[in-house]
Amino acid sequence: MGQIARTVIWLRREAPPKPPFGAPCNGCGVCCAHEPCPVALVFLRQRRGACRALEWDGDLQRYRCGMAQHPGHHLRWLPARLEKTMQRLVLRWIAAGTACDADDEIDEA
Repeated sequence: MGQIARTVIWLRREAPPKPPFGAPCNGCGVCCAHEPCPVALVFLRQRRGACRALEWDGDLQRYRCGMAQHPGHHLRWLPARLEKTMQRLVLRWIAAGTACDADDEIDEA
């Protein structure tokens, strides 16, 4: 039998539990902590590991995409006048507010 690849990711205890694949996103952070999305690949040039733009929102008690919240913070070259446009594009590219696309199985320790 083949080995099962295991990756350890660290998330805040207060984060919501990962929803089932296809269920509405709840900001659990599993997908972004596991690997960078295409936005991070292209704009942050990050190829592996937890996304550098993954941010904890203490008020909402959930993870959020920093590229969607304030892209200028992560893209210093982005003119301020294009920040709102980039926010809209990132939200579209990551399909924010749609379904959970992380088919990872979670084993909480």
